[in-house]
Amino acid sequence: MKKTYKIEVDCAACAAKMEDATNKVDGVDNATISFMTQKMKVEFAEGADVDAVMATVVKACKKVESDCEVFL
Repeated sequence: MKKTYKIEVDCAACAAKMEDATNKVDGVDNATISFMTQKMKVEFAEGADVDAVMATVVKACKKVESDCEVFL
């Protein structure tokens, strides 16, 4: 399953850090973040609990970029 989320991030380097952190989360098959469009596209592993995975993604993103926002 793929989902797109609106994000708020200040720079392209921060978006790259968030993308790396998101791709390391269990349950995420692939994630891409576009600084220009302020969107995060996440492809979830089959059978993954989307809400639980996204809660972990938000925590991981906040750890590498404390002032970012992910709108669920």
